[in-house]
Amino acid sequence: MKRRQAIVCALLVAGCAAGGGPAPTARPANPRYEPTSMAVVRAMLVLARATPADVVYDLGCGDGRIVIMAASRFGARGVCVDIDPERIAESRADAHAAGVADRIRFLNEDLLATDLGGATIVTLYLSNELNLALRPKLERELKPGARVVSHWHAMGDWKPQAAIGVPSEWGERYLYLWTIP
Repeated sequence: MKRRQAIVCALLVAGCAAGGGPAPTARPANPRYEPTSMAVVRAMLVLARATPADVVYDLGCGDGRIVIMAASRFGARGVCVDIDPERIAESRADAHAAGVADRIRFLNEDLLATDLGGATIVTLYLSNELNLALRPKLERELKPGARVVSHWHAMGDWKPQAAIGVPSEWGERYLYLWTIP
């Protein structure tokens, strides 16, 4: 017990010595990876009205399941974006296994730096803070008619065109849809 207390104390001291937290201008923290239920993935793509004419960008793609389903079931093309190289490797392997890797680009980069100009649908399962940080970029870079679907997190005072509840194995999940005017 004393050893554990000593370790916790050392970590606290080290944290304080390191500055005690992010600078006020730091970007929002990356949310932890939490896969989206397949029922919610399908509902997101249905809500966005995905078609073969669409290019679906999943920002913070994790294992790529949203873009893979967009390609395999809706005929769309897609772009997986994640800052974690392990997630990009996993999404690439899963896309190959599903036979749709030729319809998907994989970008290991910061989603706040990604050019969104080619997207017709953007999917998000991030955090309130990241959604709010992305909002001006979405409004600036997406073409009129592009759709944005967020799982669980809204975007402050940006009123969604639709908000629905979707049953999943983790209980009811909420989805929000915006269309760029």
